[in-house]
Amino acid sequence: MTAYVVAYLPEARAQLISLYNYILEEASPRTAKRFIDGIVEQCDRLDAFPFRGVSREDIRPGLRTMAFRRVVIAYFVETRRLEPGLVTIAGVFYGGQDYETILADDDAP
Repeated sequence: MTAYVVAYLPEARAQLISLYNYILEEASPRTAKRFIDGIVEQCDRLDAFPFRGVSREDIRPGLRTMAFRRVVIAYFVETRRLEPGLVTIAGVFYGGQDYETILADDDAP
């Protein structure tokens, strides 16, 4: 049994789709699928090791990040006593995007 459930905010899902479409145009469907599958696999592995990323409390309370290739995955971990914890993927930022400013914004997820 996993200790945490991984969920994606709509913004993170939209970023994955946008990244897929970008890679699709620049490379191939196979390359785009493999890259996105790799990101999703990294996110899904947080169900067992949610605290492996770097704490970024300096940006937003509870925020953690981890790198995968040229991507920064931003997420929050919620520990619960009587049920599985929750890992919420807040964003998937590709190649130099200023995720710090985006996530520090009061309207950010």
